[in-house]
Amino acid sequence: MKIRVLPTIITAVISAALLIGGWYTYRNFAAVKPLEQIVQSVPGVDTAKPVIGRDAVTMELTLNKDANIRNIYDQIAREGESVIGSRELRLNIQGEQSDSTLNDVWASVLFDVAQAMETRKYTEIPAAMKQIETQYKGVQAASEMDEVNVYITLKDGASTKYIVLPRTPDKLGVWPNA
Repeated sequence: MKIRVLPTIITAVISAALLIGGWYTYRNFAAVKPLEQIVQSVPGVDTAKPVIGRDAVTMELTLNKDANIRNIYDQIAREGESVIGSRELRLNIQGEQSDSTLNDVWASVLFDVAQAMETRKYTEIPAAMKQIETQYKGVQAASEMDEVNVYITLKDGASTKYIVLPRTPDKLGVWPNA
């Protein structure tokens, strides 16, 4: 039995095109578009572009000045659960209206926040935010937390800086003296 080369190649190309085209169509209409519509309806979000990966869903967001980052994360996670599934949800905030003043403010308190995150003493973070407000006149600092992330918002007039810091849960392990 002799296999004819030209019909075999044409069949392989058509099959590959149908599979890739079907996958692309499914991904856009069953995953990306619904998630994009969900995020666009969240108050505080100007533009959103979901990037769906194997282990994570990254939302590239542009937020307005009055956005509440914790509420945005919660609403996306809750309403987009059918699309996100067991993947990790990450927020990548694009086009922040932060200026060098807010970057300097964040740099001045970064050590305190990093130490609080590392030692899991999360109550030190609001104290660091109060320190910012007393040290830098006109700067508003707010921090919120849920079971997944710590959210920090810095505002100075028209400038805003949003920071999302992931909390890492304790890992169950074996104690050496057990």
